[in-house]
Formats: sequence, structure tokens, C-alpha cells
Amino acid sequence: MSETYLTITDSAQEYLLELLEKQDAPGMGVRIFVEKPGTPSAECCMAYTTAEDAQESDKLQQLNGFQAHIEEISVPYLVDAVIDYSKDRMGGQLTFKAPKSKMASLHENATVEDRINYYLQTEINPQLASHGGNIQLNQLIEDDTVAVLEFGGGCQGCGQADATMTEGVEKTLLERIPELKRVTDVTDHTVRENAFYK
Repeated sequence: MSETYLTITDSAQEYLLELLEKQDAPGMGVRIFVEKPGTPSAECCMAYTTAEDAQESDKLQQLNGFQAHIEEISVPYLVDAVIDYSKDRMGGQLTFKAPKSKMASLHENATVEDRINYYLQTEINPQLASHGGNIQLNQLIEDDTVAVLEFGGGCQGCGQADATMTEGVEKTLLERIPELKRVTDVTDHTVRENAFYK
């Protein structure tokens, strides 16, 4: 028996099966994943896939007439997710609601990126929110040992940004994530319109 990772209603399954049959590719299914999971900019995605193109680590969910390949690292963010299809005057609409997709969460296979985003969301940004500021991960470099961050809101151009970076952000991330060797900032701090401390 196939495991269920998210709810795909009967109407959504019928609609998706119709779309898949039009692809004229036997064994075609869908791949479901969350981009930037656990962050405010998380997006739920679905794409056509064949078993050959799917990732080996994907989890399989058997549906009516096709399979859904669920990206393994997205599974915790798809708990309570629902894909539904409802007909309307314009034809119909497929909706994808995943209430936990933007919630920071750590699972045992969490990547360095997942963990940085988790600590930014749960420990660092809540403290900066009182100043109208926030920090997000821009990129990871040097084999994921250097985190490049970007300040926003009241933190951009703030006179205390260096202290915030070294005393708060860098210290927290290096303590929590042993793989990290350095944390840097790519923010243009000459832009000072919204800065909390000028």
C-alpha cells in the first residue's frame, strides 16, 4: 500500500490525469516539491516527470492512474498540504495549499542551507523585527562553508549593522552550524532610507 504524504483530492487527481494523458508519454507522473522551504518566500511546485527523471530519494504516492513523486526534503513542509481542483465559469482552478511550507523546521537530513534558514527564521529575524529589519541567506559558497547574507528593512544601512553581524548573527550561526567557517554580508549599506540607526 502506498504511503500518503499530502492530500490530492479526487477532483484534482482527475484533472491531473487528463493533463498527463495529453502528454502522450506512458508512465508520466507529477513531481511535487517546495522551493525555498521553511522561508517566507517558499513556493509549492508541481511538474511533469517520468520515473527515470525523478530523483531516487523521492517518496512515491500512488494516485488514481498515476504516481506522485514527492521530493524527500520537501516532505516535512507538505504535512497537511492539499491539492484541489474546482470547476468555475472560467473552466477550473487547481489550488495548492501547504500551511507548513513557510514554517521553519529542521529534520534529520537538513542541509546547511535548511539550518541557516531555520535559525534566521526562529532566532535571528524575530529579534530584528522590533527594528523593522530582517536578514536572509543570499548564497552559500566555498563548499557550503561560507554563508553570504543580506540585510533588509531597518537593518540595511543601519549604523549598528556590523555589530549585529559579528556579535549576533555570525556568532549564533557559527555556534549552531559547525560546518560553517565564516559568515559575510553583501548588503549595500550606503542605502540608508529605512535604517533603524542612521
